[in-house]
Amino acid sequence: MNRIDSTEIPAEQTEGLRQGFTRFLLESGALKFGDFTLKSGRRSPYFINAGAFNDGPKIALLGEFYARTIVNAVKAGTLPADIDTVFGPAYKGIPLAVSTAIALGGAHDMHLGYTFDRKEVKDHGDGGLMVGTQLEDGMRVLLVDDVMTAGTAVRQAVPKILDQAKVEIVGLVLSVDRMEKTGQGKGSAVEAIMEEFHFPVLSIVNVQQIFQAASAMKDNQGRPFLTDQVASDANDYLNRYGA
Repeated sequence: MNRIDSTEIPAEQTEGLRQGFTRFLLESGALKFGDFTLKSGRRSPYFINAGAFNDGPKIALLGEFYARTIVNAVKAGTLPADIDTVFGPAYKGIPLAVSTAIALGGAHDMHLGYTFDRKEVKDHGDGGLMVGTQLEDGMRVLLVDDVMTAGTAVRQAVPKILDQAKVEIVGLVLSVDRMEKTGQGKGSAVEAIMEEFHFPVLSIVNVQQIFQAASAMKDNQGRPFLTDQVASDANDYLNRYGA
């Protein structure tokens, strides 16, 4: 399967989206530069932390960026229009699913549910593993997640979903594609997930687009967000680990 992300949507629909989302990452503090050790053990000169979207306005705007990416993908035919629910893996995926469903229903007239999983099955009250829209045979489910490093969350979520009902998982939308090798070959984690599960993986923006956009941006005091040293370190990192 070919790589599918927002670059396959007509440029006039996505350029403002990428620019706006990059500035949002920078101004919210979700994109940081420095020396970070990732879960993979790699030392990265940049880090994207979805936990920085920690208040109502930020998470609402984040949901709108996801919603616009989804709407553009539906218009391009990458995703179907008749999605039934947005699924976010616990825990980081929960606010993503909820805010995306709100944005789709409020501004884009796409009325669909949201679903997320519990870490443990509840045996009292409403019970079960899933919260929100319950999965039923024939449903079309769209996954949302933040930043994919190795695809672990998706590999854990898909069996849980398919164990609930005979649904069709129509795709996965990420905030950022880091575009890194998995360590088992030249392909990225995104490409590995598409090959394994046979659904498209889209991103609001990828790391190359972030650095391209950030290179021309300044903070509210007129200072560039991206220094020459950070840009050089990021380029070296991607030359080593980039897919």
